[in-house]
Amino acid sequence: MDRSSSSSSSSSNKERLDVALHSFGFEYGEMSPQRVTGRLLVNPKCVQPFKVLHGGISALISESMASMGAHLASGLQRVAGIQLSINHVKSAHLGDLILAEATPFSIGKTVQVWDVRIWKLSDPSNTESSKSMVSSSRVTLICNLPVPDHAKEAVENLRSQAKL
Repeated sequence: MDRSSSSSSSSSNKERLDVALHSFGFEYGEMSPQRVTGRLLVNPKCVQPFKVLHGGISALISESMASMGAHLASGLQRVAGIQLSINHVKSAHLGDLILAEATPFSIGKTVQVWDVRIWKLSDPSNTESSKSMVSSSRVTLICNLPVPDHAKEAVENLRSQAKL
């Protein structure tokens, strides 16, 4: 298999990690038990009528990223969200590039808590000095559930994309 086929296949597999987020244009970056990152160019599919990022998209990003991280941190056991608390502190508008990062706050055998931060960039060429917080959330998940047979392929897909 040549490099372009491998790269295309890898990209396709990442798209299947979260079909709903991918449909909005969200792209996963790093995926590990210690950190999950991603990015989204705010586009017409994910804004409210006033061309501001829809709050539900921030919640979807937070839950998905925390679930991905918790799944990896639990040794690829099935996880389920049990609590989401999110604060929207600034708006992101059509055309803004947003970055998201999920990190564990507490990793237990049964329950995990993840913090998810979403920033917008005013200058995409200088990410550190131009980050402005859009939302901050905390996601609590139960993480000791068995993976059903019909979801085994999804687990293998994640394993192939993550840094374990």
